[in-house]
Amino acid sequence: MGEDRPVSPVSRGRKKAKSRQSGQRVLRAVTTPPDECDCPACSGMPLDAEEFLDDLLDSAADLVALEDPLDVELFGATVIAAGELAGEASFREELTGGIIPALAAAATPESLALLLAIDAVHPGQGASDAARSLTGAGVTAPAWQAAMARPMRLTVSRRYGDLDGEASMLLCVFERSGHSHGFIVHVDHTDCDAAADIITFPGELLDEVTGMIQDDARRSGVTLSADDLDPGEFRWQVERALDARAVHDREGPPELDAGDEDGPGYPTLAVVLRARMAILPEPPRPPAPHGDGRPVATAPIPMPSQRRSSTTLPAKRRKSGGPAPIYQIKVGLRGAKPPIWRRLEVPGDIGLADLHLVIQVAFGWNGGHLHVFETPYGSFGVADPELEHLAEAPVTLEQVAPAAGDRIQYLYDFGDDWDHDIRVEKLLDRQAVAYPRCTGGRRAAPPDDCGGIWAYTEILEILADPDHPDHDERLEWLDLESADEFRPDEFDAAAVTRLLTAMR
Repeated sequence: MGEDRPVSPVSRGRKKAKSRQSGQRVLRAVTTPPDECDCPACSGMPLDAEEFLDDLLDSAADLVALEDPLDVELFGATVIAAGELAGEASFREELTGGIIPALAAAATPESLALLLAIDAVHPGQGASDAARSLTGAGVTAPAWQAAMARPMRLTVSRRYGDLDGEASMLLCVFERSGHSHGFIVHVDHTDCDAAADIITFPGELLDEVTGMIQDDARRSGVTLSADDLDPGEFRWQVERALDARAVHDREGPPELDAGDEDGPGYPTLAVVLRARMAILPEPPRPPAPHGDGRPVATAPIPMPSQRRSSTTLPAKRRKSGGPAPIYQIKVGLRGAKPPIWRRLEVPGDIGLADLHLVIQVAFGWNGGHLHVFETPYGSFGVADPELEHLAEAPVTLEQVAPAAGDRIQYLYDFGDDWDHDIRVEKLLDRQAVAYPRCTGGRRAAPPDDCGGIWAYTEILEILADPDHPDHDERLEWLDLESADEFRPDEFDAAAVTRLLTAMR
């Protein structure tokens, strides 16, 4: 590709973790909104439905002339994203009650094209019925309508992940009517598993794109795993990333990534990708909670009591089933930046009560506070009917996280809220070693009772500044003579393993 070689998806993902606005956005040119966009998202002005409709009709001639169905979807997604980013809670009502009926009343080839494009990425709002009515009345349909009506097929659904579990890429390719194109979602697992960016590329460049991913990883010293996922699981992973990003953008304010000369921005591509995921099989597990434990608005997680009533805890392993596999799990402290995590190997049939003790040792907690495991099958800790916590002692890890990729949460200290994400990375064969053991990790854990992750961040800042008025007080609380004795960047996996061995 010479000098026009696009930035690799690996480099793209690393850059986007720092700034969602930087770098090249797509691996090919796609149809984009006008260079000078005065939509509500870009201008900051309130949504004027009548003006919004006039702008749509003015630009619809370009829509009619398109050839690639993906470009049609991107046009429709730009309409939806512009309305949603305007911050108008009533945009959906305006769409169904005002914009779509007005497009139907216009009864022109351009209004029909707009209805078809909107329905392609945002079905169920009445656009499809309105389009059928216009077609039946003899309004000329765009040339691309037949191609849009043909079935779409998922040909690739793959996940690339770094071994530290800090980031991953979800790659998929769709084929329809002779057109093939792919998407890559960059996921930041240190930021609530949120999508950092989305890029798109022509499907015929799949081999080149995957080669770039592997080559750039090698140059960067990053070891990648590559796993082909079934469509339902792939949908679950993508929707988790999009949902977490949606929560962040609502709380932002959102970063108005409206696109550039290389293609559309994140909001437009997210609308298209959500529509693509909707045609895939239903995910095999419930929607994931947001990274800080809150349910996402688009797919609420039931409360624990509701989960228990609808999801049956799998039976415990029987002796006749043979020994349980070894679970390689990564336990990360939520909200910690730089990340603080431990990689542990434990028997799959370890009880949750024992897993609690293992995590305490691995992070250096003192065990003086309540804790709970949040799982798809309920909340497990010290039994407490008022808190709806079930007894953890009879329950094993493999019951609540049966497969690689499954996740549960562990909360320690209901005041400081030390929230840990537990992810099953691999199921391993047993070796001639003692379990549990720690095989990796990063950074020392915060001191217990320091006030939570945000208070710990403040402690780090105070200790780094000898002139801070609270510097000496924090040293005294930590029982240190000097800030040089405080080494938050150090971690010794072998020392943790020795402590775990002594605990048995």
